[in-house]
Amino acid sequence: MKQYDAIIIGFGKGGKLLAAELAERNWKVAIVERSPQMYGGTCVNVGCIPTKALIHESEYAERRYYDDYKNQSKLYALAVARKDKLVSFLREKNYENVKNKPSITLYDGTASFLSENTIRIISGKDETILEGKEIFINTGSSPILPAIDGLKESKYVYTSETLLQSDKLPAHLLVIGGGAVGLEFATMYAGFGSHVTLLEAGNRFLPKVDRDIAASMLEALNRKRINVRLNARVQSVYDTAEGITLTYTDSANGTPYYLKGDALLVAIGRKANTASLDLEAGGIRNDRGRKPMTAELNLEKAGIQTDKRGAIVVDNQLRTTAPHVWALGDVKGDEQFDYLSIDDFRIIRNQLFENKKRSTKDRYPIPFAIFTDPPLAHIGLTEEEAMKNGYSIHVARIPAAMIPRARTLHSIDGMLKAIVDIHTGRILGCTLLCADAPEVINTVASIMKTGQRYHFLRDFIFTHPSMNEGLNMLFKPF
Repeated sequence: MKQYDAIIIGFGKGGKLLAAELAERNWKVAIVERSPQMYGGTCVNVGCIPTKALIHESEYAERRYYDDYKNQSKLYALAVARKDKLVSFLREKNYENVKNKPSITLYDGTASFLSENTIRIISGKDETILEGKEIFINTGSSPILPAIDGLKESKYVYTSETLLQSDKLPAHLLVIGGGAVGLEFATMYAGFGSHVTLLEAGNRFLPKVDRDIAASMLEALNRKRINVRLNARVQSVYDTAEGITLTYTDSANGTPYYLKGDALLVAIGRKANTASLDLEAGGIRNDRGRKPMTAELNLEKAGIQTDKRGAIVVDNQLRTTAPHVWALGDVKGDEQFDYLSIDDFRIIRNQLFENKKRSTKDRYPIPFAIFTDPPLAHIGLTEEEAMKNGYSIHVARIPAAMIPRARTLHSIDGMLKAIVDIHTGRILGCTLLCADAPEVINTVASIMKTGQRYHFLRDFIFTHPSMNEGLNMLFKPF
């Protein structure tokens, strides 16, 4: 049995940062990763990096060859090749960063718990047993596949991970799911020239944002010829000689519909990758209910508790229910953002080596962005949430077209919205549906995080022309 100061299961963002930190402190560290194709984690290989690279390429394709499927298909194939090259480069960089540290050992294989401080690694026919003083679970998440007749049998069904690997542009892409992933892929493929139909099971488009923002987003999608259908309960899919046929029922009136396409993307969410760990062997208990991917990890053998969705339960300092076992990143099941995995690393570092004051409670509010066209970014409360919580509020809205920079970018769709507390002048929330929204929201986030009033953004001197100038305009009415 090989012994380590720390075992990190999963080569994702938080895990690799933690490994480097521990190595610098002379800890003997083992990293276990199921596949060499996932060195660096979800973001690098099948998430943020490849999708945002292709979204950027789709914007160019749309400008150059609008409504020219033949030429857009060629650009798509080239874009996929460039994406693959980028991903390979970043994956190799992640490997080199680990390889060059003598106190870190990288194991390829599937890990499972034997006890709260012991794991087994299976790689082909080989078995390795490791013992660790501290164990960190960083196995990420994977796409959820719903129980739809014919889904698993179809050769035209993709997840967000597998569709990225195809260099053939769908003529008609069907998308199940109206969340961030579904919207980003719909926008991306519409830009490349695909006809896109997006199916949302709920009766509210973008249910977590205000209705005026949702309406503005829907207008922008329609202008890109993305057909959004609500109340769409998918019943079955089956392959034909031409592609795939999907049947769904309108849950509002019971009307059945049939759709034909040549590719189907399932984008209804992601589940924690805990299937191989056998958590209960380490002292982590499982709340019985929906249990995605928990069989292989053997979490029961560690005594590690999971919730009904299969995500690992942690406290505010990211400790599991097993002593000396931690979890970070998507496997915890909360907001699945790469930047939160980075902050998870900071929290654990603080708990191990610093003043032990950091926790998941002190990082709110957390901004998020959806890379549509225009992109959507938000932080804090929506107008609806602020009113439900009893705040006395001022609300400001401006169309994106008011901002000179939006005109120069030829991106005038969308709107900006802010919620301010009447009594304190503090910004309660902000939603940006406009060009550069993922960047501009960070400016708002820094003001909210530091407790400054809206006046700061109203009077701040921004460069011209820039989308940040829109904040001067947005907060002027207060």
